[in-house]
Amino acid sequence: MDAQSSADALVSKIAIAIGEPARTRMLLSLMDGRARTSTELAILAGVTPSTASAHLNRLKVDKLVRVSAQGRHRYYSLEGRSVARVMEGLSVLAGGTGRRFTPNTPESLRQARTCYDHIAGTLGVTFHDHFIREGWLFSDPRFRPHAYAVSSAGARKLALIGINVAETRKLRRRFAYGCLDWSERRPHIAGALGAALLKHALARKWVTRDLDSRGLTVTRFGEREILTQLGIRI
Repeated sequence: MDAQSSADALVSKIAIAIGEPARTRMLLSLMDGRARTSTELAILAGVTPSTASAHLNRLKVDKLVRVSAQGRHRYYSLEGRSVARVMEGLSVLAGGTGRRFTPNTPESLRQARTCYDHIAGTLGVTFHDHFIREGWLFSDPRFRPHAYAVSSAGARKLALIGINVAETRKLRRRFAYGCLDWSERRPHIAGALGAALLKHALARKWVTRDLDSRGLTVTRFGEREILTQLGIRI
C-alpha cells in the first residue's frame, strides 16, 4: 500500500469511528473540555454501560479520546485540540445548506459556551469581531490561514485586564486563530489567546460554567466589567 492509500485508509477509519451516532454524542459532550466517566458518557449517549465501554475503547484506539485513572475511576477526555477542531468543523458542515442560515442551536448554548478551551457562541464571536474592529487583533499573512497577531494597542489593552500576551505567546501551541463557530457560522478566537481569555473570564467571574453542558452564563458583574474594560455591551 502506498503512502496516499495508507493516509486515505486512516482518514476513512477515523471517519467511521466518529460517524457512529453514540460515539458522536460522546465526542460532542467532551467538547467542553471536562473529563467524564464511562457511566456518565453512557447516559449522555443513551447506551448501556457495556456498549459505552466498547465505543470508548474504539475511540481510544483511534486516538480520539484519552483516559486517565484517578482512584477507582477512569476519566475520558478528548485526545487534544485537533479533535475538538474536527468536531466543530463537522458541526458546521452538518448545518451547511444553500439556504440562508438560521440558527437552531438551543439558546443557552448559542449565547455562550466552551469550544474545548476557548469561548464560542455569540459571546465568542462578539469578542472576535470587537478585537478585530478595534485593531487589537489582525490577520498575519506570515503564518497559517486564519492566524492572528496582536497589535501593540491590543497587547496594552489585554495587559490592563490581566492577560500577558508575551507569556501567552510562549506556550507551545498556536497563538491565535479564527475558529469557525458552528452556531454563528462566523469565527471566534481560538488558540492560546482564546484559552487565556476563557481562563480570565472564569477567574474574574465574568462567566460561570453551566453544570450539565458546555454552556457559559454571563454574570451581571461580567456584563458590567466587559463593558467597562473592553467596551463591549453584552
